[in-house]
Amino acid sequence: MKISKKTLWGLAVFSALGIVVYITRKKRNRNKLTLIAEEGYEIAHDILFPNKLVSEKKLHYGPVLPK
Repeated sequence: MKISKKTLWGLAVFSALGIVVYITRKKRNRNKLTLIAEEGYEIAHDILFPNKLVSEKKLHYGPVLPK
């Protein structure tokens, strides 16, 4: 089964578009969570665990419960 160049280009463009959408959504979500954290909504982790650093991917809006 042969795949035409047009189909390959279409798949490449579609994949690139998907990657761009994924990256922009992640960046927008990270910016939103950073703004929320800067406003003081997520200070519980700082109080409960003062010596631990939190990576940005673990930043979330809501209560922080110790494990």
